[in-house]
Amino acid sequence: MKIARVRWACRRGMLELDVLFQPFVDKHYEQLSNEDKAILVRLLECEDPDLFAWFMGHEICKVSEFADMIVKVRGRNAP
Repeated sequence: MKIARVRWACRRGMLELDVLFQPFVDKHYEQLSNEDKAILVRLLECEDPDLFAWFMGHEICKVSEFADMIVKVRGRNAP
């Protein structure tokens, strides 16, 4: 998927998710493997409440490839 479409998919209904996804995509998307890019795109298709719960640590994502991507996004956005 082209980066412009991924950036558009990063526009969420929750500011907290925008703050996570947009910087990650801007800084790291191009360096991801094709497999990781595809996983990120599928992750972005999830509902905002689920994403929020997973990224904030309120719930554990049971889809292992999503859980791994969540760790990557959180780790690369850390100060």
